[in-house]
Amino acid sequence: MGATARWVDVDGLRIGYRRQGQGDPLLLLHGGFSDSREWRAQLDGRCDEYDVIAVDSPGCGGSSDPPDGFTLRDYAEVLAGFLDVLEVEHPHVGGLSFGSTYALLLYRHHATIPRSLILAGAYAGWVGSLPATEVARRVQWIKDVLDRPVAEWGRDFLATAYGKSTPPAVLAEAMEILRDVRRDGFRRIAEAFLYADLREVLPLVTVPTLLLYGERDERSPMPVALDLQARIRGSRLAVLSGAGHSVNTEVPVQFNTAVRAFLSSL
Repeated sequence: MGATARWVDVDGLRIGYRRQGQGDPLLLLHGGFSDSREWRAQLDGRCDEYDVIAVDSPGCGGSSDPPDGFTLRDYAEVLAGFLDVLEVEHPHVGGLSFGSTYALLLYRHHATIPRSLILAGAYAGWVGSLPATEVARRVQWIKDVLDRPVAEWGRDFLATAYGKSTPPAVLAEAMEILRDVRRDGFRRIAEAFLYADLREVLPLVTVPTLLLYGERDERSPMPVALDLQARIRGSRLAVLSGAGHSVNTEVPVQFNTAVRAFLSSL
């Protein structure tokens, strides 16, 4: 990977990130049980046109664990503060899965920051996008696995996040990231985000928005995509053929091509 890990201080928290390229800024927010390393193909593949910044959420990667009681608003303020420290103004903001919820959260509290939104495998929070029974099942699963070694559940998790045709090297890299998950840090993310419902944000979005979903996404299936498209006025939906949930790493060429076409049209 060409982009090395860096750190800055934001209100007493160390925030890790990777940055590469020149041009308009493109901020990328990773999925759950992950960190900024998952954006390797975008850091390398978009850096000829954009200033690509992949940040580690508090509790993940090179970032500090947030303190107890860290709220959704606190997560939004840390992200806004991170951009302020880097003197990055008005970036395009993209996120995968949990990262898409984080992007919507930033928009809720700082609507003037994103120039556009790129939401991949997106939810309006689990509560905002999934049936109550499915939310309950996923919440219980999270609580269970946080007390167990990754070796016991990691491969089963990846099987729901990636399609069957995913290259072994991609799965190996995802497993390496999973092994680095810090239980205390992710537990605090779970406490804040598991019951997030951002449906009220969707009709307020006025910036250009691209929704990117894998054709075979098991974690954020097509009804979720269609619901977000209906609620975000003027949003564009791109479905990537043959892909599962983690479209940015599973089919990076398709993903990057769709993002390039979207951003070039603005």
